[in-house]
Amino acid sequence: MPHSTRRTLLQTGLAGAVAQALPLTARAQAPAARFEPRVGAWRSVEVTTTVAVTDARGATQLWLPVPDLHNDYQRSLDNSWTGNAARARLVSDRKAGARMLHAEFPAGETAPTLALTSRVQTRNRAVDWSKPSAAHEDPAVLKANLAATDLQPVDGVVRKAALAATQGATTDVEKARALYNWMVANAHRDPKTRGCGTGDIKVMLETGDLGGKCADLSALFVAMCRSVGVPARDVYGLRLAPCAFGYRELGGDPARLTGAQHCRAEVYLSQYGWVAMDPADVLKVMRQEKPEWIRDVRNPLIAPVNKALFGGWEGNWVGWNTAHDISLPGSAASSTLPFLMYPQGQNDSGRFDELAPDSFRYTISARELTV
Repeated sequence: MPHSTRRTLLQTGLAGAVAQALPLTARAQAPAARFEPRVGAWRSVEVTTTVAVTDARGATQLWLPVPDLHNDYQRSLDNSWTGNAARARLVSDRKAGARMLHAEFPAGETAPTLALTSRVQTRNRAVDWSKPSAAHEDPAVLKANLAATDLQPVDGVVRKAALAATQGATTDVEKARALYNWMVANAHRDPKTRGCGTGDIKVMLETGDLGGKCADLSALFVAMCRSVGVPARDVYGLRLAPCAFGYRELGGDPARLTGAQHCRAEVYLSQYGWVAMDPADVLKVMRQEKPEWIRDVRNPLIAPVNKALFGGWEGNWVGWNTAHDISLPGSAASSTLPFLMYPQGQNDSGRFDELAPDSFRYTISARELTV
């Protein structure tokens, strides 16, 4: 096996791809008086994750998430990789279905390295509420997105809170709107939460502390939707570029995306299909866009974001997967991950801390492609 290897898996072609006009390197300006993503041209992006393991004790394994969504807002195209792994291949968690690159390094490899490059196309989402029509989805998919996960129960305190929040709502749209509004009014972004949070919503509700980051806030919204019969799912991914509307907190620096992971939500509505929702980003803008915490959703900086993120989101983001309770293929660890949004690794020293990229050294960057 040569020291450096390269593998490529083509999932679909790039023919006909059109890059969105805004380059990834564009600087965000001061927020405009509007935030209104509209469905438009596709942008083609190359995302690269590079890992260098400095504490190589025994055999090392790495697992890197890859884009695995194919729909009306994302085309996951292909993945390629280089490094000194003895073996590297695309795998899926058997139960949750999350796709990832799994690399294995022998005990004699003192400096395991791996670079994964994924190409995707993304674009904005925005539902047209004036044009309802009958939607169609596999009943098994809908059933799966009504079920509980290890950290997202749909009974007990979760259902109790959801029933109270949706009192008087009869349609799925009314229920989703009531829960979205409840989230914005009652939960909050906690900047001190490590990473994106864990999504342990039972603890949040039982303690009354509804603060957290996107993995907590999206999980709470999704589970509450499920508990009242509205299919919903978390979508785990990564911000790629500055916000086209000038919001600092709604974009990422393409040269340094190590901390740009972001979890969004989708809700299935019978007359619209899967619809984008992101109450977590509303709460982020309220708490962090300005030095002061803006608590009034009617504030001119907040109101357009609150309106647009019920039914849409900006396409400066790539989705990895919608999976929960993940077992890493090849790992001897019995515990599961609540979600796969960060690079993962382990060796004889144990599981690496994915939230400490200075010790578990990895970088993530993106660049726009012109095709």
